[in-house]
Amino acid sequence: MVNYYKTVNGRIEEIPNYEPGCWVNCVSPEDNEVQYLLDFFNIPPELLRSALDEEESAHIDSEDDTTLIIIDVPVVERVSGSISYSTMPIGIMITENNVITVALRESTILTEFSEGVVRNVMTNFKTHFVLHIMLRMASKYLQYLKQIDKISNRIERSLRRSAKNKELEQLLDVEKSLVYFSSSLKSDEITLEKIMRGRYIKLYEEDQDLLEDVLIEVKQAVDMAAIYLNILNGTMDVFASIISNNLNIVMKIQASLTLLVSVPTVISGIYGMNIIGGLPFDQLWWFPIAISAVLMVIMYIILKRKDMF
Repeated sequence: MVNYYKTVNGRIEEIPNYEPGCWVNCVSPEDNEVQYLLDFFNIPPELLRSALDEEESAHIDSEDDTTLIIIDVPVVERVSGSISYSTMPIGIMITENNVITVALRESTILTEFSEGVVRNVMTNFKTHFVLHIMLRMASKYLQYLKQIDKISNRIERSLRRSAKNKELEQLLDVEKSLVYFSSSLKSDEITLEKIMRGRYIKLYEEDQDLLEDVLIEVKQAVDMAAIYLNILNGTMDVFASIISNNLNIVMKIQASLTLLVSVPTVISGIYGMNIIGGLPFDQLWWFPIAISAVLMVIMYIILKRKDMF
């Protein structure tokens, strides 16, 4: 699907047809739409192929009069009643007259621009518009990282009350999301640093300041992702130790109960044997019970001693 947008009175609005200086947004394009982009905008096929690659990592490339910037943006989805965070690549192509964005699926970041949520962004100022997309991307990373931190704290409180497999699986999902974010943010940071050198895109003074703001936001998100990931790894190690310790306590209790129960079993087994001549005090029915009770008390006292475990 190919749509055209242009800034009208400080707000991005959709327009019915192509105009110079408009923003061309292409989401999950079909074959005829891909061919239209190649022919009408004279885009090199290699660049468009990279923009449509789902596994492509963040980088910047240039060929002829077209510059391709691929950035990894955060994505949040609801799967089986739980929230899942991941990343997806978005291709941003800067041609002579337009900015073209290509994505395999809908992105919240581009949707906010197309719906006019982000104001005072001029689509005809190509570098300015691209940097605002990147700034929105960095802000989304920070927003989702704060949400992940809240989810992690909530799961940790649940684990303090009762360690269950469900909470541990949720922590694993959170850790996976942080790994995705950390890897994608580092790639985005490297791409922004290449842009800052000015070799691929001509930067004006205002663009330079905006790019520095974007880079600061991305570096902050990189640090936050690393901190949250380290905390989560430490938390999972602690709970693994707690679970192991609880298992040791349970095994100790089971061993103690086994020892206590084995005493009357042994005594009753001895007095249940048929021996010529009989056993001592075999006429006293209470004697096996009494000796079992005495031995159990002695065993209990021994097990209660702190230096035994």
